Amino acid sequence: MGLETSKALAKAGADLVIIGRNKEKCERTVDQLRDSTKNQNINYLLADLSEMKSVRQLAQKFHTKYDALNVLVNNAGGFFLKREETSEGFEKTFALNHLGHFFLTNLLLDIIKKSAPARIVNVSSWEHFRAKYDNSNLQGEKEYFCWDAYNRSKLYNILFTYELARKLTGTGVTVNTVHPGWVKTAIGKNNGMLAKIALPLMQLKAIPVEDGAKPCIYLCTSPEVHGVSGQYYDKMVCAKSSDESCNVDNASDLWGISEKLTNL
Repeated sequence: MGLETSKALAKAGADLVIIGRNKEKCERTVDQLRDSTKNQNINYLLADLSEMKSVRQLAQKFHTKYDALNVLVNNAGGFFLKREETSEGFEKTFALNHLGHFFLTNLLLDIIKKSAPARIVNVSSWEHFRAKYDNSNLQGEKEYFCWDAYNRSKLYNILFTYELARKLTGTGVTVNTVHPGWVKTAIGKNNGMLAKIALPLMQLKAIPVEDGAKPCIYLCTSPEVHGVSGQYYDKMVCAKSSDESCNVDNASDLWGISEKLTNL
């Protein structure tokens, strides 16, 4: 989805910066994007978005190299069968799917505000409807099941979006979140042979990545959503997210905890 979104933005003439962990893959992707879109203003920065030290270094590099950021897409995500922790002690689903997005966005807010009108798009999922907010089990501390961890992280994406939208009122910066549909991506293939066998079966009814990227591209570029902020989109339709995600106390609590965990 990230690649397809990047293609669309590059074709629209955007100066594009992609983020990845692997230098060789980033270089191949940049070359592919430049060739397919005829846009040479495409570059990359290296970072592991599950490691907050790496996220901070990424933000510092971005500030050094660039003086504007009109669109930020938080699309990175992972799925982990077993509970794993990062080198900083965060559960990986929580770190990659939520905390890295929260931290990077906040570290770049100064340049985003300066670039207004600007847009932030957070990729979430309908699966958030299956999640409950429990600040004593944010990282699966009490119990861990992979789907519950993933669903919770998608709830966090929406809580983060709504709280950020409230904080950005009047700045000219909008932030929205989107459920792109059940998309045929490579998420989950990091979980060994069982996942590699099961994933194709689970994705029999999944939509192609080209279609899955369309809602994100719409929120990034469409004049129809100019000035629209703090909304949840089911594909390209503005919809109501779960009651749990609309709880202002939950959003404020998650924000405060995330601030402390990242030393923001």
